[in-house]
Amino acid sequence: MFIGEYRHSVDAKGRVAIPARFRLQLEQGAVVVRWVEGCAAIFPKAAFEALAEKVSSLPIANEQARAVSRFLFSSAFEVERDPQGRVVLPAAIREWASLGSEAVIVGAGERVDIWAPEVWAAKGFGSPEELSDALSGLGL
Repeated sequence: MFIGEYRHSVDAKGRVAIPARFRLQLEQGAVVVRWVEGCAAIFPKAAFEALAEKVSSLPIANEQARAVSRFLFSSAFEVERDPQGRVVLPAAIREWASLGSEAVIVGAGERVDIWAPEVWAAKGFGSPEELSDALSGLGL
């Protein structure tokens, strides 16, 4: 499980360091994609393959299913870490996620989300009461 929040720079070549705590879980391969809410996501290869299988099993006659399939697979790139623990985020993914020279790397359970700092700052809950309401509404 990926947990925690880290801040790293994005260099001119689009490379970002993967936090050391996440590297072992990505050792068997990883896939980076455009993700919901305007972030990028890195999935361990096995988790991406499970997601891909679910998407591929959606009814082909459904227009929304086809759109989701095209979106997911067109933005998917296998990534490998360099000796410094960095991965290259393709330009299309950096653009989608509004990434400049900094990124917030967030553990999100089965995946790692990569956010532009200003977008990440706008996420979340404005107060403990809002968090409580959201948790109650989800049955937690």
